[in-house]
Amino acid sequence: MRIGMMADTYKPYVSGITNYISLNKRYLEKAGHEVFVFTFGGLDYQDDESNIIRSPGKPLIDTGFYLNFRYSNEAKELLQTMDVVHVHHPFLSGLLALRYCHPHKIPIIFTNHTRYDLLAQAYIPLLPEIVSDTLLETYIPPYCEAVDMVISPSQGMVGILQQLQVETNIEVVPNGVELQRFHKAKPLSRADFGFTDSDILLVYAGRLGPEKNLSFLLQSFIGVAQALDNIHLLFVGDGPIREKIGQQAAQSNVNERIHFVGMIEYDKMPSYLRMCDIFVTASIAEVHPLSVIEAMGAGLPVLGIHSPGVGDIVEDGVTGFLSNEDLAAFAAKMTSLCLQNDLREKMRRTARHTSALYAIERTTKLMLAHYEKMVANAGQSKQGWDVKLYELLERILP
Repeated sequence: MRIGMMADTYKPYVSGITNYISLNKRYLEKAGHEVFVFTFGGLDYQDDESNIIRSPGKPLIDTGFYLNFRYSNEAKELLQTMDVVHVHHPFLSGLLALRYCHPHKIPIIFTNHTRYDLLAQAYIPLLPEIVSDTLLETYIPPYCEAVDMVISPSQGMVGILQQLQVETNIEVVPNGVELQRFHKAKPLSRADFGFTDSDILLVYAGRLGPEKNLSFLLQSFIGVAQALDNIHLLFVGDGPIREKIGQQAAQSNVNERIHFVGMIEYDKMPSYLRMCDIFVTASIAEVHPLSVIEAMGAGLPVLGIHSPGVGDIVEDGVTGFLSNEDLAAFAAKMTSLCLQNDLREKMRRTARHTSALYAIERTTKLMLAHYEKMVANAGQSKQGWDVKLYELLERILP
């Protein structure tokens, strides 16, 4: 098959979606398929993989995203030779998929990777919640109706889409992880970082963004660290609120036990995780976080908050702890994990075993089955898509 992945941004921008596309592309190619990534901007970036098709776009400040309402002629013509296209952002890429692929009866699959409702609130705080929800309820349901298949990485996200009035059938295909590298990785030397074997290392790995609830996480750690003098918190990653949470850490009396590692090469992530004892996240904006699956693959129990995404992966009391979004409750479960060595070891083994559900080999087969089904039924591709969405396309796209 010729498979087209459509995304509003790609490398060198780092995100869960970027990693998802890159990893799935590689495993689909291993299975003998041709995979192309269609995206915007970064025309001077030297890709380390083949078949990355970029169209020019106007950069949106320093977000890593580019704005354009059309592909280059070359990209458009190539896209229209695909057997199936897979949309990973529903707005720019999503509209172009409808515009370019529907007339040629090319099946369109859309995966909803993001809690767009919470993302809007995090990045546009002056926008009233009711306004952002109304915009999504106006756009997302007809878009899902227009495409040929909607995929959610988790059952929790299915519920969120249904709350937005999406009535289309939604298939669940978990995000996959290359687990062997996390199973086999050797931990980094603690001594090289000034840690001892008796220290308990908590780690957060991911984007340092406002949607990740990191101030809450840091506040909880600071409270627990005042009672337990052998715990440390590592932040692996970078993002727009790095300075803000750095200031919060500096103002605490446990600043020397809060460590900002910064961005690291992805190949080094398994060894960082294997060095640590507990993975912590306070985010409620996840759909199906790869970082949590990777941590479980490395044998780390996970502390998180009851919410779609994290709650779909972590089993409370079995592979980690889930808490309400309450500082006292979250801190109590953090303390419990730090103090109970035997429980932590039991959860470590169970988390590693459970992570096999998300092996990329398994999830690639699940996705390929959907691709094959769509290609087989390509002549029945939806043509009566929502009139309002069509009118919108004709108004905004040149």
